[in-house]
Amino acid sequence: MTSPATTGAAVPGSRADVGPWLLGVRHHGPGSARAVLAALAAARPAAVLVEGPPEGDALLPLAADPRMRPPVALLAHAVDDPGRASFWPMAAFSPEWVAIRWALDHDVPVRFVDLPAAHSLALKEPAPGTGREGAPGERAADEVTPVVDPIRVLAETAGYDDPERWWEDVVEHRSPGGETPVGGTPGDALAPFVALAEAMSALREAYGDGGQPRDAVREAYMRIQLRTARKEFGDGVAVVCGAWHVPALAARTTLAADRALLRGLPKVKTDLTWVPWTHRRLARHSGYGAGIDSPGWYGHLFDAADRPIERWMTKVAGLLRAEDRFVSTAHVIEAVRLAETLAALRGRPLAGLGETTDAVRAVMCDGSDVPLALVRDRLIVGETLGEVPDTAPAVPLQRDLTRSQRTLRLKPEASERELDLDLRKETDAARSRLLHRLRLLGIGWGDPVAGRGSTGTFRESWRLSWEPELHVRVAEAGVWGTTVLTAATAKAESGAVAATALADVTALAEHCLLAGLHDALPVVMKALADRAALDADVGHLADALPALARSLRYGDVRATDTAALAEVAAGLAERICVGLPPACTGLDADGAEALRRQVEAVHGAIGLLLAGPAPAEGLRERWDAVLHKLAARDAVAGVIRGRATRLLLDEGRLAEDEAARLMGLALSPGTPPADAAAWIEGFAGGASGGGLLLVHDERLLGLLDAWLTGVPAGLFTDVLPLLRRTFSAYEPGVRRTLGELVRRGPAPEDARGADAGRAPGGFGPGLDEARADAVEPVLRLLLGRTPEPTDATV
Repeated sequence: MTSPATTGAAVPGSRADVGPWLLGVRHHGPGSARAVLAALAAARPAAVLVEGPPEGDALLPLAADPRMRPPVALLAHAVDDPGRASFWPMAAFSPEWVAIRWALDHDVPVRFVDLPAAHSLALKEPAPGTGREGAPGERAADEVTPVVDPIRVLAETAGYDDPERWWEDVVEHRSPGGETPVGGTPGDALAPFVALAEAMSALREAYGDGGQPRDAVREAYMRIQLRTARKEFGDGVAVVCGAWHVPALAARTTLAADRALLRGLPKVKTDLTWVPWTHRRLARHSGYGAGIDSPGWYGHLFDAADRPIERWMTKVAGLLRAEDRFVSTAHVIEAVRLAETLAALRGRPLAGLGETTDAVRAVMCDGSDVPLALVRDRLIVGETLGEVPDTAPAVPLQRDLTRSQRTLRLKPEASERELDLDLRKETDAARSRLLHRLRLLGIGWGDPVAGRGSTGTFRESWRLSWEPELHVRVAEAGVWGTTVLTAATAKAESGAVAATALADVTALAEHCLLAGLHDALPVVMKALADRAALDADVGHLADALPALARSLRYGDVRATDTAALAEVAAGLAERICVGLPPACTGLDADGAEALRRQVEAVHGAIGLLLAGPAPAEGLRERWDAVLHKLAARDAVAGVIRGRATRLLLDEGRLAEDEAARLMGLALSPGTPPADAAAWIEGFAGGASGGGLLLVHDERLLGLLDAWLTGVPAGLFTDVLPLLRRTFSAYEPGVRRTLGELVRRGPAPEDARGADAGRAPGGFGPGLDEARADAVEPVLRLLLGRTPEPTDATV
């Protein structure tokens, strides 16, 4: 044995029975994993050292728990700053995971030997311009893959233009298994690591540290840990690490020199745990050992005991059949033959992912990339989400969240799925509150989406997708409390005190009602009343009112007391009615469009307030008066005047004759064409059903047609963008009908009588009560209503 002062760790050579054995691997490589398994079985080391943070040693026994199912990851985060975190992911086909499981299964001591997370997190640099670290899931700056890609260099040296294809041919397509071949020797199992170590030594001689100077610090720590293990266990120690580090670990250095490299490193207090990981996350090109394009394919290669191509084609056929595509046994046989033929033509030892994909496209997908995209998503990448046992350490907030997920039967899943909730049901209401509380805490497990089939307040639709990074968000949110409820309440109260904008406080009040945070409401309501009393900007008031109105609307279905909220909302509505008309004058085009959207939002909010259980007295009349002022005042921007006119007409607060008169004034020859076009955009634009109004009101269409044909040619190009924006929003059928009506022209006067039926121009003479009565029984049947008794049945 060499002196403890130097490592003296030799790369495995002709004496395969003498350690230590440095097993250089590629992270997340099934070929490397099989080779490591064979080498460990042959060498039978007294201890196994694995690249990873040594603070995780206490968590290693959990890898043998039957409830631990990879892919999983070690999560390390700073205690005082949980957002500063790193992951060490491991799949079932990761060499590190295979080494850990082998050691645990054979009662062999196993340890992590990389630089402690306490140092690597302290060294992690903030993202530029943010003052914070990079995105969760990315490994610390000193732990990423070298700038020089050794696999690419070796592939190019061997004459390959694709490093993935070279690695598959040389390593991944080795015979499945894991034990030393019958009749073989331990040297046979260790031979691949000897060759790889020699190649890496040559590369490091040429490229030095590969552009990662911090690797020297990591490798110094690993050498110290290797010395310690050799003092304890002798030379029979196996080290599983990235192949790039093998030459550095085999180098003869002094203990003093290694300790000098580690002197003065910054340090933070850290917590570690196991968290579930996903194949999809492994496919992202960031983080520890990441960047593999096909984790699902690699998992298949690792799991397939024999005939990997035949088994893969069978999987693909099963997936396509589940999607109602016709794939027969003959297709599978032909696809296997084609993949093998392509491999032979391309000089490959075995059909790889490229050959199998080409064969699937040609034979099973009829040359189309559309079904092939499904194969890539579901099989080549995969949707596997790992599992971690309850005995794994976790912050209290994570444990409470896990309990809630089980109680409410909301299992985290990697694949995106839709969840429809009926808030009248106790379980669905509790699910809604949990998801809203998590959103308030910044844990974006679910995003609300527009519901399908109902616009009532008792339905909600969510899009759920659990990403591993959310574990970091949970750790960050743990500073607010130990349960989801207490944490969301504390954050809401803090946000109410810190918020300066009125709209932010109203949005927070809405979130509190949706999340059922009753204890936070008094604090939020006080902040809301204070901000509302001090804010004199009508735009700010207009932005705040819709959220309050929606919150009041939730009161009935969520059994929430919203009396205080109604008081504040009524006060805001009053102040908007007073301040809005003056605010709508003297605006440029952008300002007018922004205020037009606010007028629409306030109109909808007031409608919700009036539909509530206790609407403010006289609010409808005051708001109608405001809209009449906006519609009639020439100083108001055209787009706002047009929208106010349309809102009054839709509510039945403006006679059709008066609407036609206002349009006639807006489109009179004295009005500049640009202003007239803006009025048209406000009146008939957007999703307000303006096209249908013109289809069914001959006078308005005639006024518009007469104005449009009278615009001078020189000014027409100025108003064309506004008109195009207005009419392009109409449904194709509406545009086609309008075109036909304009082409036909107005109906003759004698064709518009009561007995004339539908006029040739396409317009009816008015309400035809007989035809409407004929439709009513069918509508009642569709709606499930009891038909009204007729005179014949009375």
